[in-house]
Amino acid sequence: MTALQAAVGAVYLGAAACFVLGLHLMNAPPTARRGNALSAGGMAAALLATAVLAAAVEGASAAAWAVIAGGTALGAGGGLAAALRVRMTAMPQLVSLFNAVGGGAAALIGAYEFGARSDPGTAVAAVIALDVVIGSLAFSGSLVAAGKLDGRLPGRPVLLPARAALTAVLALAAAAGAVLTAAGAGGAAAPAAAGAAALLLGVVGVLAIGGADMPVVVSLLNACTGLAVAMAGFALDNSVMVIAGALVGASGAILTKLMADAMNRPLSAVVAGGFGTGDGGPATGGGGADVQRIGADDAAIRLAYAARVVMVPGYGLAAAQAQHELRELADLLAERGVRVDYAVHPVAGRMPGHMNVLLAEAKVPYAQMKEMEQANPEFPRTDVVLVVGANDVTNPAARRPGTPISGMPILDVDKAETVIVVKRSLGHGYAGIDNELYTAPGTRMLLGDAKEALASLTAAVKALVG
Repeated sequence: MTALQAAVGAVYLGAAACFVLGLHLMNAPPTARRGNALSAGGMAAALLATAVLAAAVEGASAAAWAVIAGGTALGAGGGLAAALRVRMTAMPQLVSLFNAVGGGAAALIGAYEFGARSDPGTAVAAVIALDVVIGSLAFSGSLVAAGKLDGRLPGRPVLLPARAALTAVLALAAAAGAVLTAAGAGGAAAPAAAGAAALLLGVVGVLAIGGADMPVVVSLLNACTGLAVAMAGFALDNSVMVIAGALVGASGAILTKLMADAMNRPLSAVVAGGFGTGDGGPATGGGGADVQRIGADDAAIRLAYAARVVMVPGYGLAAAQAQHELRELADLLAERGVRVDYAVHPVAGRMPGHMNVLLAEAKVPYAQMKEMEQANPEFPRTDVVLVVGANDVTNPAARRPGTPISGMPILDVDKAETVIVVKRSLGHGYAGIDNELYTAPGTRMLLGDAKEALASLTAAVKALVG
């Protein structure tokens, strides 16, 4: 081992330590920025060390430096531009796109390594096969998920004709290609066939999954990308890729399990697809006649003279970009002596932590954000719950058998004295059923766009103060 290789190895070790420490710091909002910066710094150091080593191996040729510089500029520039321009409401689709890039890059590395080695050996060939299959599936699946999240593809499950048979054929083709690749048979056609089958499998599989399961799907695909990156690291004998990929894969797998538990749905049922519809469709039960509506002035009186208020944000809040209006209303109530908290369901929104990100962007104090397990015991002692754009995660139908969300843990908002629901319409959520909360005796509906409704509530509360 040369001195340069030893130095690069030391940098890789330091970068891996930054990843682990950064992930630990991200556990708490006060230290999350520091953790993100530490992880980014470790990755920057690893990239620089890799560039120096690659240039040295290539003889420091101008062509090698041009390729390295061009690739770095393209990736860093594209990522920075996307991150700066993206709206917070579009963060789920950006996460899916970045995940697709990671999976696709890992698959391409595996394909290149297979072609560059005359005899990779069974172990390396097996790792490359797994890299190509998993990375390709994560790439296409993440692109479809991004399309669903962005509204470019239907949010409802899209079940292709003979989907079960097609899925089985594609899975067998991917497995057969991987086995042939590991065995050294079939030449370049084997990994190519495995990758192509995996690409199609990702499309067919994610198309069949409804929007209600998107938080689980995003986590699962993220775990797949991490695993593919780790496999690519083994193929390249690159320790920092192995460690980074393993961290992403493990954390993604854990989060997937937590998300599935939060929906009380086995992961196998999520992957099987066919659940849920697109958001905003018409109510299926026609229960709108039993709904009690409320105006902004009356709602403001109930909020302003309450002792305790809990805000429950949902995707409708994100779609309207109304997180700042919610924070303004909460601050105004707090100035009147009202205790205000926020109850956040773990799968509210379209990706894990979506609501937490939006509230943090609006500078909501983290101490006021309550997880479901913390919030539920407090609802019976709450005067008013303000539900903004949340649907399935507040539906009491989950407590009885025979519904698509039976057994799903929900926020027990109906146990509060009064519930005010801000929503565009009486339409159902992604589960495709009416929300029984809307016709409950203690519920009042304030129909309209979340941003406009919250602004009206804030103005009405200010008028009371005046």
